[in-house]
Amino acid sequence: MAFSRRMMLWMVPGATLAVPLGAMLFPAPARAAQVNAEDGIAVGGTDVVAYVTEGRPVAGRRDFTHEWQGATWQFASAAHRDLFAADPSRYAPAYGGFCAYAVSEGYTAPIDPAAWRIVDGRLYLNYDLAVRRRWARDIPGRIARADANWPGLAAR
Repeated sequence: MAFSRRMMLWMVPGATLAVPLGAMLFPAPARAAQVNAEDGIAVGGTDVVAYVTEGRPVAGRRDFTHEWQGATWQFASAAHRDLFAADPSRYAPAYGGFCAYAVSEGYTAPIDPAAWRIVDGRLYLNYDLAVRRRWARDIPGRIARADANWPGLAAR
């Protein structure tokens, strides 16, 4: 492999790694995704169907999963998994499960599964309970701004 002055060489026992110098000095900006997924698991592994059927967040299990929009969604039961698989748009949270308040402000942020609300049949998640209270002061306005911001954020 040819190396240039723009490559940084790392010596590791048994191997030589070449890393573009620019990647070390100027990391790529954080990207939004269509789904809030860490390590490929959507919304922290929370069973999003449970918000509708049980009125509360419930942890999903690794043995009840469904792949959708490039992420693995976990569920507390096979029945919840099957409900989601039959109609993901009915149960999936708004803005890919990112904080609704943050999206209304033009950026994405993680969520606390306990900070949620269903409005007109749509699940909205927020960063924490304090942010949910702020979001709730003007739900229609926040939703309108987030709906306008989301296509640009999801496309990054």
